[in-house]
Amino acid sequence: MKILAFEKPVPGVTDEQFTNDILETEARKVWELYQSGVLREFYFTADTHEAVLVLECGSADEARLQLSELPLVCAGLIDFDVKPLVAYSGLERLFRDDG
Repeated sequence: MKILAFEKPVPGVTDEQFTNDILETEARKVWELYQSGVLREFYFTADTHEAVLVLECGSADEARLQLSELPLVCAGLIDFDVKPLVAYSGLERLFRDDG
């Protein structure tokens, strides 16, 4: 199942809390998730520079579990909204036979 994860800011967190050490540890964990096939794509939003991740997991709960192991999440510096995706079915109405 494809899952979109949108970074959401944590109130009270400052830029100074994002040290080089934790960012390096985060990058290593992101690489590990990418290499394992869990993390398929990752981006930043152009306007707010917040992460948008595409994960491949069995469920939204599994995706939340994987994200909870990211160092920035563990440190309480970021959080994510998780949205499971399903195939688009809107075109079906064009082709269905209503009898």
